[in-house]
Order: sequence, then structure tokens, then C-alpha cells
Amino acid sequence: MSILAVDERTFEGKVREQGVTLVEFGAVWCPPCKVLLPILDELAGDYGERLTVLKVDCDESPSVAAEYGIMSMPTVIVFHNGEPVDKLVGLRPKNVYESLIERYL
Repeated sequence: MSILAVDERTFEGKVREQGVTLVEFGAVWCPPCKVLLPILDELAGDYGERLTVLKVDCDESPSVAAEYGIMSMPTVIVFHNGEPVDKLVGLRPKNVYESLIERYL
């Protein structure tokens, strides 16, 4: 699997109803977001079908960002069975994201 870009029209349909979805809220101009994307891409490869990784450009989809209270970028929200269950604000090491994913798998 790889990271799937979603927007206001496609967001809801891409969050898994069963399982774990990681959603990165960022922007193309955000330096920490640029560092985070390769980490999330690795995680998508490591976990394969067990994990869905989505990215939302806050500039292009402001209503989705507002719905989830995004105030800083990057913000990663973990969805478990379609519901938001955890939120990480700012760039973190890969092992932090792995621990979070493992908690919900």
C-alpha cells in the first residue's frame, strides 16, 4: 500500500470501517510534513493491507481539517473502525507511529 491523497469529496469513503486508518493532515509548503510523508509511506509498506494511510492537504480541504480540529501541521489522526481514537500533533519518530498503530491492530 502507499499513501492515498484524499479531499473533501473522497475523505469519508476512504476511512476504513474495520481496521486502522492513519490520516496525515498537512500542506505541500510545510517542511515537517515533507519529512513525515516518507515515514508514513514506509509504514504503509510495512503494514500492507492491515493499514490504510491517507493524506489531507489542509489548504485544499479546509472543511475536513476544521471538522477534526486541525490547528497545527502535521497532525496525524488514528481511526479505528471508522472512529478517531488518537491524535499526534507535530513530527514524531517512526517508532511513535508504529506504537500507535500496534495499539489498534
